[in-house]
Amino acid sequence: MANKMKFRQKYRRGILSFYLFLIFSALILAFVPQKAQTNSNGELVYVIPVENAVEKGLYAFLDRSITEAEDNNASLIILEIHTPGGAVDAATDIGKRIRDSETPIVAFIHTDALSAGAYIALNADEIYMTSNGRMGAATVITGDGNAADDKSTSAWLAAMRTAAEHNNRNVEYALAMADKEIDLPDVDAPKGKLLTLTADQALSVGYAEGIADSRAQLISQLGFENAAVEVMEVSFAEKLARFITHPVVVPILLSIGSLGLVLELYSPGFGIPGIMGASALVLFFFGHMVAGLAGMESLILFVAGIVLILLEFVVPGGILGFIGLGAIIASMFFATDDIGHMAISLLIALGITMVVSIILFKVFGKRMRILRKIVLSDSTNTESGYISNVSRVELLGAEGFALTTLRPSGTALINNERIDVVTEGGYIEKNKKIVVVKTEGTRIVVREAVES
Repeated sequence: MANKMKFRQKYRRGILSFYLFLIFSALILAFVPQKAQTNSNGELVYVIPVENAVEKGLYAFLDRSITEAEDNNASLIILEIHTPGGAVDAATDIGKRIRDSETPIVAFIHTDALSAGAYIALNADEIYMTSNGRMGAATVITGDGNAADDKSTSAWLAAMRTAAEHNNRNVEYALAMADKEIDLPDVDAPKGKLLTLTADQALSVGYAEGIADSRAQLISQLGFENAAVEVMEVSFAEKLARFITHPVVVPILLSIGSLGLVLELYSPGFGIPGIMGASALVLFFFGHMVAGLAGMESLILFVAGIVLILLEFVVPGGILGFIGLGAIIASMFFATDDIGHMAISLLIALGITMVVSIILFKVFGKRMRILRKIVLSDSTNTESGYISNVSRVELLGAEGFALTTLRPSGTALINNERIDVVTEGGYIEKNKKIVVVKTEGTRIVVREAVES
């Protein structure tokens, strides 16, 4: 039996180690530098895909890719854009990174550069589109799908204006992409409708430098047909980071993490719930660190919080536990740039965990295993072998003498043993003969014996 328990513990530890090995291996591979190859003329073109939702994970990928292109003295960077939009803060960071680059950057809109995607394209030095490409519809939408407030909308309009002015484009069209009140019927955007430019329309209003239906055609038009082409790919770690930092995934991940650790408290040993909870939290911090949202300080704060909570089970008082819980919550906020969304995610995780805990406690009668070690659950009853006091039932009917006057308590000599006794309520003089009529634990009840 003992050997089986040891085997199970080693097996569980092995699974946990395997999970952690995969995670940290992905982290290491994410930052392995690669050297690009140039042609004999020294010309090098970097192609960077800008796909799916715009979020912090995408910014981390673009920052790495642009930095690599700059380090390898690339002649040109092409951003192949196909995105429905995304987070405004991530888009503004990406736009600033594009403007700060000294390497020429061309935005190549494959199909859609909508919302935040349009803003990213406007920050590039030049814009090219496929014949069926679209650009625009850049209104600000909150996380619940409603229009943003006036403050956010004003800031976004200012950002769109800056992006258009960066390359001397007509500001009115950029603003019409985010403001329905601007009337531009000549490009199918009358008042009340957001502007979305087709390739031909973009070309006619100066929002595109040309139309190309393939990457090769674009590179040829730009005069780099003989250049070496380096196509950047999103690493596994960056794909994972983009998935983890998605606004919908964050509350799910935190719920799995908290729920797994709580369920582990109800089960013996360290099993699947604990592994799931630990893996979810490791993935949370890993994804946010790869995306550039979290630093080592948030991870250190989280580990310190866990240590303080564990110490709470050894050191009484409750202070360490509260400080540890506060450190864990603070580490979550340090690992994000959207405090409001993180607060909602933590509330969702807390709510789910509380509901499951109540179900386990009330419906299934489960008790936290760890509480058995710090809370006394033994009962000092007779069934458990405990005896609260010595019963003197063997004295029933025994006779003796009152050594003191019993008023009604005193001392008697019974079977040559001095014993504290009490009468039934009457008065018995010293040296009178007595008999034991009742025993209640150590309480011995006597009455005066009748002389025969």
